[in-house]
Formats: sequence, C-alpha cells, structure tokens
Amino acid sequence: MRLENKVVLVTASTRGIGLACVKACAKEGAICYMAARNLEAAEKTATELNQKGLCVKYVYNDASKPESFISMIDEVIKKERHLDVLVNNFGTSNPKKDLDFAHTDIIDYLDIITLNLRSVFMASQTAAKHMASNGGGSIINISSIGGLVPDISQVAYGTSKAAINYLTKLIAVHEASNNIRCNAVLPGMTATEAVEQNLSEDFRNLFLRHIPLKKISLPEEIGAAVVYFASDESASTTGQILSVSGGFGLATPIYGDLVDKSSRR
Repeated sequence: MRLENKVVLVTASTRGIGLACVKACAKEGAICYMAARNLEAAEKTATELNQKGLCVKYVYNDASKPESFISMIDEVIKKERHLDVLVNNFGTSNPKKDLDFAHTDIIDYLDIITLNLRSVFMASQTAAKHMASNGGGSIINISSIGGLVPDISQVAYGTSKAAINYLTKLIAVHEASNNIRCNAVLPGMTATEAVEQNLSEDFRNLFLRHIPLKKISLPEEIGAAVVYFASDESASTTGQILSVSGGFGLATPIYGDLVDKSSRR
C-alpha cells in the first residue's frame, strides 16, 4: 500500500489514462478524487470502484472554466484537510482543426495551447500553495511523447506538451524548497477508446512499426508510472520527463524500414 492515506486528485479521469491512474492509486491505498465535468459519469464510476473496496470520490472540474481548477482543489482541501498528489491528466486537441504547420489557423492553435497549459499551470499553482503549508507533495503531469518528437500534424497539441515538459522542470526547481516534487509521464500510443475511435487500424499499424518494443502501451502502464512518482519511492526524484512509449523516438527515423528489411533476410 504505497499510497496509504495519501489524498490524490486526478483531472479528466472518468475514462482512459485518467481512470487508469485513479484505479492504480486507489489500489495502493490512496483516497482518490476524480475531477470531471460529467459528475453523473464520475459518480457512477466512483460507486463501482467503491464497491470493489477502493476509496474513490469525485469533484467538479471543467477545463473551459478556469476557476474550476481552483475550486476543485479548494473542495478537496475542505473535505480532506490536505492534498498530497495532483495528477494533471487533462489534455485536448481537435483533429479537424489541429492540423499541420501550413494549415492550422492561429486562433485554433492558440485556443488548444491555452486550454492545455492553463489546466496544468492553474491546478499546479493552486495545489502547490496547499502542499507547501502541509509539508510537501507530488505534482505529476501527463504529457506526451509528442512533446519530444515533432509530428506532421496536431502542431498545437505537440507545442502544448513540449511546454508542459518545460513547465514540469520549472515547477520542480521553484517548489523544491517546499518539498514539492514535479515530474512528467509521457505516453506514446496507448490502448484507449480515444485512440481506437480516432485513429485507423492502418495508422496504428504504421505507428507500431516504429516502436522498438513492438507494443502499444496499456493505460495501466501509465498508471504504474504515476504511482511511482506519487509514492515515497521517488522522494529524491523531481523534474524528470519519463517516456512510457515502448521506446518510440529513440531510434533513427527510418527504424521501421530498417527492421522490415532485416526481417525479410
């Protein structure tokens, strides 16, 4: 029970990676809050997890309403008296508008960046104030391998994730004196409903060719990395950018072609 009695708050957590983080932390003994816009869905999921013996609660958060990043943390503090771990999982894009460099409109570009950065900045800033008065804590940002490796599309999303990687290090340095650690987990292609619904099988197979471990990551594997950063096992670890992507981006850009040729010999 590596997170026993710790209070954990995860944004955008009714499904996918966020939900996997909630389950992983709750299984390690945490009191876990799901921050969500759809409270009905959050309540249903929390009830199901509670029936399995996990301690999961929920709180309102709508990324389009900046004040809710402050109110969600204030509500958790009011109920639990402290917050030990913040997982900034919220992140968004719009495949119809977030295109390549030549065709993305500047307004759409800035809107996506603003949403993604504001969520991390405001939630972290608010949480850090409470954590500092309570002896410290851990902030974990769910970034993306796309923040390290430029893509041919989703330029706004990639830019925002690159900025979140920088912000992770900045928070780590600025808040170290308050015993607040900040690290980032960078998923690659992950087996979520969103990936299955928005990316064709052909594209997923193409992407898979360039992953050295030859596997699409599981949401539970992202959750495991979050548990490590949330626990005291990482008490001396801060400002780290951890890729959980099967090695994507490590090899030469023609890795997939070279492996294909080698396998045909």
